[in-house]
Amino acid sequence: MPGEYISARMLSPIYSRSLAIKTCAVQAKSFWWTASLHVAGRMLLNVHKMAERLQHDGSRHSAGDPLPPKCAVIEVHVAELKQLFNSIDPSPFRNRDLDPKAEEFIVGWAKDMPRDAPLALLVDLDRSAGLPDEAVVLRDAIHEFFHQRAQAFWQRLRDLFRVGRTSLVIGLIALAAAIALGDFLASLMKGSRIGEILRESLTIGGWVSMWRPLEIFLYDWWPVRREARLAEKLAVMPVRIRYMDTAAPESWRVDWPAVSPEGEQEEKQRGTRTLDSAS
Repeated sequence: MPGEYISARMLSPIYSRSLAIKTCAVQAKSFWWTASLHVAGRMLLNVHKMAERLQHDGSRHSAGDPLPPKCAVIEVHVAELKQLFNSIDPSPFRNRDLDPKAEEFIVGWAKDMPRDAPLALLVDLDRSAGLPDEAVVLRDAIHEFFHQRAQAFWQRLRDLFRVGRTSLVIGLIALAAAIALGDFLASLMKGSRIGEILRESLTIGGWVSMWRPLEIFLYDWWPVRREARLAEKLAVMPVRIRYMDTAAPESWRVDWPAVSPEGEQEEKQRGTRTLDSAS
């Protein structure tokens, strides 16, 4: 019994020390997890603030329609928005024609894109942001221009089919008349090589008269329809402006749409008068 008592007394400090060590380990582990969660929370908060800051900066330096994630983007770089439009067109904002070079660039780039991919237009502008609604005005002007182009192409296609139908009727009549006349002449000149030559010549001439309707219905119509469908896609594409802020801060005041076409004409006339007076 005394030996057992001594052994218990000797082992009790070991148990108490191991329990204390385990308690310290649990406390240290819980402190480590608490610190890790705190650091992770601070990192997530910083990332969220950075994302908000980037989103704010992006909205400040760009304006217009949001670009779909899987769209084919057409990028145009101009110093001023009025470079996109025809300078001699006195129409209002939403009815102005695009500059021929700008139209050729946009349409050519769109033709190189995959046919099934949605299109989007991104305009890199050297100057800073101007009027609050200039992105909307630009989008409406571009959509209206290509909508008018699509209507013109569909009208051209209808006119082409009308010409094709008329040409087909004329060609069929000419072919039937040529074959009938050739057979009649060949019957008058039986056994003569001249009659056979006349019949073959008239038959060939009749089929030549069918050349124009066959060309229309086989080859001419589908390029026009392709142009019409492309114009329809361009008439609904999202348009966004990305401001580069490389020009003077107040340069937007002399750019479209802050300056109307009438104002541009007045400035040109004023400049012409100044040159005349100076000379």
